Amino acid sequence: METLLLKKRYIPGLDDFYALLRNTPVISAVKSDEGLEKTLSGDTAKSSGLVFILFGDILTITDIVERIKKAGKLALVHIDLIEGLASREIAADFLWKNTRADGILSTKANLIRHAKSLGFLTIQRFFVLDSMALLNIEKQCPLEYADAVEILPGIIPRVIQRIAHIAGKPIIAGGLIEDKEDVRNALESGASSVSSSNTGLL
Repeated sequence: METLLLKKRYIPGLDDFYALLRNTPVISAVKSDEGLEKTLSGDTAKSSGLVFILFGDILTITDIVERIKKAGKLALVHIDLIEGLASREIAADFLWKNTRADGILSTKANLIRHAKSLGFLTIQRFFVLDSMALLNIEKQCPLEYADAVEILPGIIPRVIQRIAHIAGKPIIAGGLIEDKEDVRNALESGASSVSSSNTGLL
């Protein structure tokens, strides 16, 4: 039986999602209740149309998502970081049935694929730690099920340019973004947006 949450779910199409990425230079990545409160209040609340959720557990994630949705923002859950959710497809099923999340982020290709089949927006997250990691990313491109790609750390312009060239999807640069110069460098290198927990950059 369909839940009330499912009846209220509306996920924007890719064109609208990509337009939002282009118009959101800095995406709020929240790591705590305090960070979420800052993101949803004051001037910060007006600056980012989407929020990456990097904290919570199976008991709190529904409420966290609901707070973001009530603020009129897209809520994307980093599924790998939610305590109590395993790295299996049922984790995406849980979020689909029990929250109004718009999408997920994950480093796991199987979760991205399954989440896409459910109707979620999907962001594949990659850690570019060395040249081997970069070669591994290149082998996976073009990415069939990811709607966008997030690369960490997001402060290496040459790597951003290279992945932007091969991915065929919008690039989000995250991790170690500390100031507006980092934001500018990432955007000038081909990133559509950057993600940061620093509300001072929003």
